[in-house]
Amino acid sequence: IDDDEVAEPGWLAALLTAQQSTHADVVLGPVQAIYDPQTPDWMRQLDTHSTAPVDVKGTIRTGYSCNVLLDRTSPALTGLRFNLGLGQSGGEDTAYFTHAYRRGARFTLAETALVREPVPQSRAKLAWLARRRYRSGQTHGQLMGETADFGALILAFALASLKLTYCAGLVSLRATNPAARNGALLRGALHLG
Repeated sequence: IDDDEVAEPGWLAALLTAQQSTHADVVLGPVQAIYDPQTPDWMRQLDTHSTAPVDVKGTIRTGYSCNVLLDRTSPALTGLRFNLGLGQSGGEDTAYFTHAYRRGARFTLAETALVREPVPQSRAKLAWLARRRYRSGQTHGQLMGETADFGALILAFALASLKLTYCAGLVSLRATNPAARNGALLRGALHLG
């Protein structure tokens, strides 16, 4: 877990139980954000800082290092390292876990292995979140570029452009609703990246 997080009672037992019952190589737990009273209402409503794995058609394909148990004896993880070059710009977690998945790592979620993380005011800003989403989009594109052929990349670029246009329209249509507007703006920043 991260050094600013607090694990709930039973956290480690929940991670271990999930690993032992599924034999997964990577066990992820949820991260619940703790917002300061000055955090904007829209940010609390969208819960932009909490973290949980993304399930795509019943499969988790990547992860994060802020609440995870790794089976270091797994052949899919042997020799795999974080890319330190991404340490300043971001994306090292996504790259590590995406490469683990490509090597055959099996992921699971331990829903009750909860940690809580305070959100500093420096991160409770739309600009900070937009930069983070933009970098996430860049990381996704970089990882896709490692394995996709030229045609697949052109298709992905076209799809991201369409999604960006759609998000821009939503920002305009939802201008008076801060949560809906900013949610669309952040999604657009991801597709722009």
